[in-house]
Amino acid sequence: MAAIVDRSYTRFMGRTSDAREKILSAARSLIELRGYSALGVAEICKTAGVPKGSFYYFFESKESLALAVIDEHWAGQKRTWTRILNSDEEPLRRLFRLFEETEAAQRAGQQSCGTVSGCLFGNLTLEMSNQTEAIRTRLQEIFDAQVEMVEAVIAEALERKEVTATDTRQAAQALVAQLEGQVLFAKLYNNTHRLNLLWVNCLALLGARAPHEAVAGA
Repeated sequence: MAAIVDRSYTRFMGRTSDAREKILSAARSLIELRGYSALGVAEICKTAGVPKGSFYYFFESKESLALAVIDEHWAGQKRTWTRILNSDEEPLRRLFRLFEETEAAQRAGQQSCGTVSGCLFGNLTLEMSNQTEAIRTRLQEIFDAQVEMVEAVIAEALERKEVTATDTRQAAQALVAQLEGQVLFAKLYNNTHRLNLLWVNCLALLGARAPHEAVAGA
């Protein structure tokens, strides 16, 4: 009997092996387009093309789904940030690449769906931080991790005497806030040109000694 149950379970899992990814993909797209609060489980499942039972097989609640979407998005973004910020390029050039790829991603999203989607983390922070403590805590952890990654690069730039900002933690927080703020403006005005100021503002915040050379070198 145990063998029969195991085979049935294996067949069931084989049929639903991609259901979780479909649900995550649908939820992320819907959250980016319409936000979290307005979504229902039925709509998510309909968009994903899976039965409602599949949702509760993988997720206890809509909140747990949102946390999974956040974690999946951060895993991908963290790989990108690590690739850029841990490269062999000069520190300021690495920061420039981070802003450059952020702008490119927003531009690609606009071309795909007609609107600038903004930052998933920033959007959820504005919508959910006062409603769901679990989501608020997870977003705090992610932004803290981003700040730490940026701070390491700023510390290198300080050692090379390329910047004058001595409080590297505060400078990193200012840069991440600048990035989030400009992406928010790009979403609000549906205009990726709002991101053109990122690099100039970054240099000003860091007190770069030779901003024109830094821009030219990037």
